[in-house]
Amino acid sequence: METSLALEGSGSCIADARHLAAAFLARARAEHLAVSTRVVELTQLVVSELVTNACKYAPGPILLRLRVLAAAVEVAVWDSHPLLPVPRAADPGRLGQHGLEIVMAVAQAVDVRREPVGKRITARIPLDDDPGPRLATDVA
Repeated sequence: METSLALEGSGSCIADARHLAAAFLARARAEHLAVSTRVVELTQLVVSELVTNACKYAPGPILLRLRVLAAAVEVAVWDSHPLLPVPRAADPGRLGQHGLEIVMAVAQAVDVRREPVGKRITARIPLDDDPGPRLATDVA
């Protein structure tokens, strides 16, 4: 199962991309795939962060592709800017520029590749709804 969308990078493209992700995963549910609300929300977050970065840093068109694999939702965003993003060290005083770190925190895998023109960033969000281990804290 797959869908894609070409975006021109205008102000509404981030919302358009989020809506596409929600509609795509609703269609996946209708086709009897187990897609939790949490997975939909994480997918929309990843789409928002990747498309926002593409709109902010790359001139020209953006291509968004969504696919449902056996155990994950794959989000791929291509843009025309050749510079590959690099995760930055944690800095509580930094405003913004946390998109890649957010994507890396919620995705099962993130792949950044230079293309013949521009770059493609692909993130996989597991369909397994288990958020993983949580830290226990003492409450006095």
